[in-house]
Amino acid sequence: MRRDVRMRGFRERTSVEAALAILEARVGRLGDERVPLVEACGRVASEEVTASVSVPHFARAAMDGYALRGEATFGATAFAPVALQLVGASWPGRPFGGAVGAREAVRITTGAPVPEGADAVLMAEYADEEPSNAARPRVWAREAVPPGKHVAQVGEDLLAGAAVVAAGRKLRPQDLGVLASTGVGSVRVIRRPSVHILVTGDELLPPGSIPEGARIVDANSLVLGALARRDGAAEVTVTYVADRREAVRAAMGGAPEDVVLVSGGSSVGPEDHAPLVLAEIGEVAVHGVAVRPSSPAGFGFLPDGRAVFLLPGNPVSCLCAYELFAGPSIRGLGGLPRAWPHRRRRCTVGRRIVSEIGRMDYVRVRIEEERVIPLMTSGASILTSTTRADGVVLVPADEEGYGEGAEVEVLLYD
Repeated sequence: MRRDVRMRGFRERTSVEAALAILEARVGRLGDERVPLVEACGRVASEEVTASVSVPHFARAAMDGYALRGEATFGATAFAPVALQLVGASWPGRPFGGAVGAREAVRITTGAPVPEGADAVLMAEYADEEPSNAARPRVWAREAVPPGKHVAQVGEDLLAGAAVVAAGRKLRPQDLGVLASTGVGSVRVIRRPSVHILVTGDELLPPGSIPEGARIVDANSLVLGALARRDGAAEVTVTYVADRREAVRAAMGGAPEDVVLVSGGSSVGPEDHAPLVLAEIGEVAVHGVAVRPSSPAGFGFLPDGRAVFLLPGNPVSCLCAYELFAGPSIRGLGGLPRAWPHRRRRCTVGRRIVSEIGRMDYVRVRIEEERVIPLMTSGASILTSTTRADGVVLVPADEEGYGEGAEVEVLLYD
């Protein structure tokens, strides 16, 4: 039976690296599903998609002008134009029905099919067309165009059989455009995880409430929900749970989602029931991590293998624990990279960053003229420290911090 740490504390704490190794080994990607192309942006392709047709699948004009045989214009100049018989027109979706002869031309617009017999397009700027009421209208070429000029050949964009999207690619808007151009209407993607947030605490009021008496407004569900959606969660459900063991047990055991995030009730207080409940109905893999803040964080698994994350109730600790453990797992379930999705910047330390050997430190910092300044207020309950900070510096457990002038990597909140 797992040791009850309530009012006793942790005998030892798991390193961040060891905890992440457990999660990487046990939290794999979900299965896949087919979705319409219009809903696929931001999703991760679960299989390679190849082009069933070439794009374009016909030779088409790359300029407005006249389709003709390039050799018919050889020698043409502004002073000695070459006359060609105008025999018709080709428009997008309404191609010219015949073939172009040796001294003939067809009026054409960008994107229209190049008629049979033609192999070049003379730009309109270098042509003079006789009035359309002429008995046999002609066009005069004032510039020579070589064969192939201003013609998009079959497969110029994409050849049939070529890979359009690789398995594991996060689909961008332009990917959807290319897929659509090959006739694809739907694509197989990795399923996005659903997330259930259990907010524990008798003192909590839902967001939108006014703090009163000894009760405070829940902020963690908003932060966690937004982070989970950022990391690809399809659905986020929030449930408020009283500080009662049976209430926590019913909520945790009854959650059907792919991931359960427990906000609060994970530390060593007498009403921190979540770790013991998880141990009873499933398994606690880690409880107590060598990191500041968030040392009471932990995680485990329900009998069917779904992950449950025990996140501290203090807002900054909750945020830190999510970013370290839950975030990478949610991204991994949906096929996204587990690495932190933050922009990164290399900066010089402007004031010493203090840490202790043996634990990772999550240090909130400001950036002033490319110099990193740690915030003086760093308590785990001071959520405004994250709004005043530009980002965070992670100090590894084997470092005692960074002295002034050292170069560090900042993970930017924006």
